[in-house]
Amino acid sequence: MLNYFARRLLTMILTLVVISVLVFVIIQLPPGDYLSTYIAELESQGEMVDKDKIEFLRQQYGLDKTPVEQYFHWVAGLVQGDLGYSFEHSLPVSEVVGDRLLLSMVLNFSTILFIYIVSFPIGVYSATHQYSWGDHGLTLLGFLGLATPNFLLALILLYLANIWFGTSIGALMSDEYIGQPWSWGKALSVLEHLAVPVIVIGTSGTAGMIRRLRANLLDELQKQYVTTGRAKGLPPGRLLVKYPLRMALNPFVADIGNMLPQVVSGSVIVSAVMSLPTTGPMLLRALQSQDMFLAGSFLIFLALLTVVGMFLSDLLLAALDPRIRLSGGMRR
Repeated sequence: MLNYFARRLLTMILTLVVISVLVFVIIQLPPGDYLSTYIAELESQGEMVDKDKIEFLRQQYGLDKTPVEQYFHWVAGLVQGDLGYSFEHSLPVSEVVGDRLLLSMVLNFSTILFIYIVSFPIGVYSATHQYSWGDHGLTLLGFLGLATPNFLLALILLYLANIWFGTSIGALMSDEYIGQPWSWGKALSVLEHLAVPVIVIGTSGTAGMIRRLRANLLDELQKQYVTTGRAKGLPPGRLLVKYPLRMALNPFVADIGNMLPQVVSGSVIVSAVMSLPTTGPMLLRALQSQDMFLAGSFLIFLALLTVVGMFLSDLLLAALDPRIRLSGGMRR
């Protein structure tokens, strides 16, 4: 187990190194840099541009260095906990992100928890009551959830809340707590405003998870070992939990690694629509303005979530299914 853990950690590190190179290359692909975009905006507004000042800023930000030097400078800062400097905000990235990163993590992990809590009992019920009225109704809701875009559902809920209750369900806290230090009142306000964004972002993921769990469990229930267990007189509940449900959970657990980045990426547009103070709108703006260190820090954070999620899913699968060997081989 220790050797497997060490191998997985080494793989994670190598993966993050490769991803950091790809992220840096992708950010550098558009022509120019942040200062070039800034100059173009000033000239489009008819303002004069001081070339000496721009050159000074280019040297100050390190944009006059080669891309290889910029990459190693950026990575060295990440390893030391320095996320870099935001050109657009003229502040360190850690100060620009502020509470947005914390709120994003709270929102995303709450959404994942919502997906699993809702989809597990519904998926099991649909599989064990195949073709019943409940199964048909839940299947219809699942298809509606898959077919409805998150941003459209957010717009509908915003409209209905304004029409029916005369209130706005946007943002993640009351107006009086915006920009204020954390307190019990602010934390409670975040919890009160968290329900609607979690439902909006988690709807499609919940519907997809229900369909996968139902299909896998139905496949396991039709296998010979289930028939043998019934013939031996095992109680239905014990038979379900001990064998087919355990085998059907493999994709359910394996989706942890994929769900983390999907939830984060899916919350970007929803955050913009619902005016949520998360990292999503800021990431879009950073990519548009070529604020390379700010955008790169966000993308590396997404990659870290993906790698950590895959690592956790591998460990859980190895513990859940005895057919999966940590060595990666098969016993004869």
